[in-house]
Amino acid sequence: MLKRALWVSWGTVLLVGASVSGGAQAASTLDAVVQSKVLRCGVMLDSPPSGFRTVDNQPDGYDVAYCNDMAKALGAKAVIVETPSPDRIPALVSNRIDVLVASTTNSSARGLSVAFTQPYLSVPIAVLTRKGSGIKGWDDLKGHPLGGVTGTTTEQFLKSAIGKWNAPNTAYTGYGNDNDSYMALEQGKVDAILLSIPVCTLLIKSGQFPHLEMAGDAPMPPDLLSIAVKRSDFEFLNWTKLFVWNQVASGRYKEIYNQYFAPGDAPSLSVNGVNY
Repeated sequence: MLKRALWVSWGTVLLVGASVSGGAQAASTLDAVVQSKVLRCGVMLDSPPSGFRTVDNQPDGYDVAYCNDMAKALGAKAVIVETPSPDRIPALVSNRIDVLVASTTNSSARGLSVAFTQPYLSVPIAVLTRKGSGIKGWDDLKGHPLGGVTGTTTEQFLKSAIGKWNAPNTAYTGYGNDNDSYMALEQGKVDAILLSIPVCTLLIKSGQFPHLEMAGDAPMPPDLLSIAVKRSDFEFLNWTKLFVWNQVASGRYKEIYNQYFAPGDAPSLSVNGVNY
């Protein structure tokens, strides 16, 4: 009886183990996308050249191209889901999207909610100001009304600096998306924001913001942007890391960087002393 009881016990354990394993596999986004042939990809469409809408209202940009490449590699169709900056992480956590390719910096705080790949894009940060503001560089920001997009790493960096300056009249206003911050700067509601150099260049060249100009680099490292997946989805995370690696190794990273940002060599995606 004891021997039979042991066999029953072990059989139960094996069945439970198989059930848990099968459930984990079924829950993988990788399997779900391959089976459904649809990849729901979260992208900010108010942040050119990474994400924007064309004149006929179609999604376009570096991140959109990256999503299309991912879908193609998975044998699926990319469905672009617009996710404004504050909604990026919530959209992934709430399962409204499968993957987030939306100019997202891989911070430790965000890592509590989602899992990140190695960087897929690197962008240097500049001070963007309005002509006649009196701001010629970073040190001139003290005493001015400043702005940015809520929840971004540039906002965190700027607010931290403001706290250390202890300069009268220095204030910060957070906006819900990039377009609102651009308009606030153009209209004089704030005197400067921090923004990637390629985006600054594009905004100035567009002619839509005739009063804006760059005022030197911000004293922060280049913004290393990563792709995010659900925190516990290790299978999809591993595949996405491999995909990013192949984008660089195949030359596709440079190709789409040249298409949407600038000609020449694409910036390095590594950090000295760190291996991803």
